[in-house]
Amino acid sequence: MAHRGADAGAVLKPENLPEQLAMLHGWRRCLAALGLGLLLAAALPPFYILPVALISLTGLAWILNGARSFRRAWFDGWLFGIGFSGGGFYWIANALLVDADRFGWLYPLALLAIALGFGLFPALACVLARFAPSGAARAGALMLAWLLVEWLRSWVLTGFPWNMLGTSLGLSDALLQPAAWGGPWALSAIILLAALLPALMTRTGRLPRGRALIAMGLSVGIMAVVWGVGSLRLSEHPTTYQQDVVLRLVQAKIAQADKWRSTLQESHFATHIALSLSQPASEQPTAVIWPEAAIPFQLLRRPVTLQEAASIVPEGGLLLAGAVRASEAADGTLRPWNSMLVVDQTGLVATYDKHHLVPFGEYVPLRGVLPIDKLTPGTTDFAAGPGPVVMNQGNLPPFGPLICYEVIFPAEITRDQGRPSWLLNITNDGWYGDSTGPYQHFQAARLRAVEQGLPMVRVANTGISGFIDPMGRVLSSLPLGHRGVLDGALPEPVAAPTLYARWGDWTLFFSLIPLALILAWTLHTSHRVGDGGTGSATGRC
Repeated sequence: MAHRGADAGAVLKPENLPEQLAMLHGWRRCLAALGLGLLLAAALPPFYILPVALISLTGLAWILNGARSFRRAWFDGWLFGIGFSGGGFYWIANALLVDADRFGWLYPLALLAIALGFGLFPALACVLARFAPSGAARAGALMLAWLLVEWLRSWVLTGFPWNMLGTSLGLSDALLQPAAWGGPWALSAIILLAALLPALMTRTGRLPRGRALIAMGLSVGIMAVVWGVGSLRLSEHPTTYQQDVVLRLVQAKIAQADKWRSTLQESHFATHIALSLSQPASEQPTAVIWPEAAIPFQLLRRPVTLQEAASIVPEGGLLLAGAVRASEAADGTLRPWNSMLVVDQTGLVATYDKHHLVPFGEYVPLRGVLPIDKLTPGTTDFAAGPGPVVMNQGNLPPFGPLICYEVIFPAEITRDQGRPSWLLNITNDGWYGDSTGPYQHFQAARLRAVEQGLPMVRVANTGISGFIDPMGRVLSSLPLGHRGVLDGALPEPVAAPTLYARWGDWTLFFSLIPLALILAWTLHTSHRVGDGGTGSATGRC
């Protein structure tokens, strides 16, 4: 393909890279979009390689400048999304390897479905961006569209707000602080603006060295300002602790392949008992906390199980234990619940039932149509609880329980039942092995703490368990794949609810408005100076 009015040497200059990416076609264009998406996954936990966001998102904007049609923009975005989703969500398919005899054959299909399915969201963002003229305006439109599509992903088909771009700011406690005002959307907006500045400053398919240096300087400047504001907020809110509240977190490290074997369930229960009693008596906890599904349904059917659990409850304290329980429905069948039991020295005193269930893990959507079983044992779908609650039990300050991935939904942490003093997340990440998934899950819990201004206590079967203060500072933790217990004092919450805690996802508009103003500015500039992005080259791609 001929290049417009330039010799080969000029085309290879770095300032011509925007035009070169726009003019790619065939397998080179596909590979570039796919590779840039995969590269963006390196900005996510646990890697936090933030500069790749600038390379990846700016590269995507430049590729989109060469999209002559909406279909081309959709395909470019889909390939980018396949790379990003494959790199960010691959670990989901690891759950199929726990029972490889039944589900192992689905593993490659699941990897492909995960990448193709979640890749549709970036594809939609690119289609929306294509409505803007090629050049800086399209980069501005991409910022706005990406943020809207992230919000869409947080609720469509029950939602999966995992790996929002803003989670990459978990690199630093200070960088996370804007979440207290604008939730995850504020963090994603910051990343989008800082990463797409080179694309915003591109003119007629070129980014001269001077403009490139200015763009990168502004990107660094944005991050520095956010870090400075966040550092100031951290200094104004040192960690303080609630009096006479000590929690003992039990991380039993039960391998998922062994967890539901009937011959080992009593041994697993005994392991939790032994770990709960393993610390010196001088460190008497207010409550002992076990992870999700620590007590299986089969053991709960024995009256002696709750008696044994009550026997390890500290004097005047509680045991908070994840359990699979069942109740009899009107037709006589048993309905299973993924629950948290509250046990004192007399026995069971309260329960909380998980309300946001995992598709295919705890229930099968369209069960009458899809010829598959859920991944967890048993053929009956779990029943859903009524929703977020505030629990007031024993000597513990009121808390909001969250089971497993309920913690990833920023808008579902609390309801109109009063503000809890702390959040408790019990989970079992043993399904995903030593992958990026458990690290990303832990960072989601950390982000919820900042958004709500509430300390977060997290207890995971295989890790990561730990104490997080309301500023997102990790005070202490047990690493992934480690068996042990962790005692810690309970931090105090921020005195007043955060802006995000009061307004929820309405704060999305705080991030959309500045991005919309940037888009308006780029549209005005594009019309005034006639910026056509890649100029006549676009018409030949």
